[in-house]
Amino acid sequence: MTLRNERVRKELMRDISDILRKEVRGLEGVVSVLDIEVAHDNSFAKVIYSVLGTDEQIEKSKEVIEKNTPKIRYEVGKRIRLRLTPELKFVYTDSLEKGSRVSELIDKISKGEL
Repeated sequence: MTLRNERVRKELMRDISDILRKEVRGLEGVVSVLDIEVAHDNSFAKVIYSVLGTDEQIEKSKEVIEKNTPKIRYEVGKRIRLRLTPELKFVYTDSLEKGSRVSELIDKISKGEL
């Protein structure tokens, strides 16, 4: 990955997180952008995100993000100075949820509850 790609990746992470927090209505639970994979020519970006919450909150947030992808891309285009605004693909992962479950188990073990 070139230095320019890395800068674009970091800027996208910051901007998309900000847009999700401030511009997109209807998200439930805690939505976190974990990583972004940017194509070498910056034409495409895969946004890897997670939602901390109940199954219903996760499904609702996934639907809201899917429905708002064009709006999010438009907002990114207004903020980032690129010749072409990258096409965005949001990919959900439950790694945060798994991590928090592991932490809970470790806490219970250390307290002697398991």
